[in-house]
Amino acid sequence: MRAAVFHGRRDVRVQEWPAPPPPGPGELQLAVVRAGICGTDVEEFASGPHLIPLSEPHFASGHRGPLVIGHEMVGEVVATGPGVDGFAPGDVVVPGSGVSCGDCRWCARGQTNVCRRYYTLGLHVDGGLAERVNVPARISRSVGGLAPDVAIMAQPLAVALRAVRGITPEPDRTVAVIGLGGIGSLAVAACAARGVRTIGVDVSAGRLETGRRAGAGLLVDASRTNAGAAIREATSGHGADVVIEASGATSGLVTAMDAVCRGGRVRLVGLHRDPSPLDLTRLVLEEITLDTSKVHICDQDLPEALALLTAHPEIATTALDDVIPLDRLVPDGLERIERGDAGGKVVIRV
Repeated sequence: MRAAVFHGRRDVRVQEWPAPPPPGPGELQLAVVRAGICGTDVEEFASGPHLIPLSEPHFASGHRGPLVIGHEMVGEVVATGPGVDGFAPGDVVVPGSGVSCGDCRWCARGQTNVCRRYYTLGLHVDGGLAERVNVPARISRSVGGLAPDVAIMAQPLAVALRAVRGITPEPDRTVAVIGLGGIGSLAVAACAARGVRTIGVDVSAGRLETGRRAGAGLLVDASRTNAGAAIREATSGHGADVVIEASGATSGLVTAMDAVCRGGRVRLVGLHRDPSPLDLTRLVLEEITLDTSKVHICDQDLPEALALLTAHPEIATTALDDVIPLDRLVPDGLERIERGDAGGKVVIRV
């Protein structure tokens, strides 16, 4: 089969690759229809491997060596493994991205995204940028009547929904979202769907336009203005009640700290690998809460994402930049996103 295989930094090859074996107990085999590119995929390509276990076996999945990337996918069920109920060949499903053990104390509490043996499709085991992939049935959900180009947004929207969970509309509440890429723009859309006032921040004109379409009430071009000051000016000098940092850039974290109000909250969604510039003293003196949001909880966030897309399919249209063939993954997908030329999600037609 054809697949996009990570071999090392700046070395992703669309090549022939062994098809997966028949699905094992509790598994589905999917013929992939659409696959999405995430910022994590781009980071692995540009500067990795950070998460992909090329040289040492992953502690949970056991995988070592080159692997098929892609953890956002929609596929048609072509085979089911032993013990699978509720799915049959021909069903179109979207899987979550993370696999949890189901037995540890965190899984028992419903915190499957911090499972002690958690691993991710397309990062720690072969993923969905391929013609076929095996996935656990328990993290898969039927897409109903959603078109593939809409359903492909379900997994990243689930991540965005977890990032905005607990944020409810209030007359004077403002949420700032820094970084309007795939997750950030969907976080704006999720806030807008709930009636929460949002301010979107980015340095890319294309991504700012995506943020506008997603429903941001105010847009700040951080390449031209001091974003923290602009957010304070727009909030009567107070700052934003919640700042979602989705860029993963050090400058984004600096802006988040500049923009958050006293008693507010900074929520980290983007992965930060550089040393942190956090002012811990200010966090304490102004009782600012710093928390994080990791991926999604499949049982909670994925069904909500599918329901939201069913009610508001325009969210997917807003977030979509382009649909490209698998053979154009590197130049028109990974490299284009790395350059900052993509205004939204780039989706692969497999």
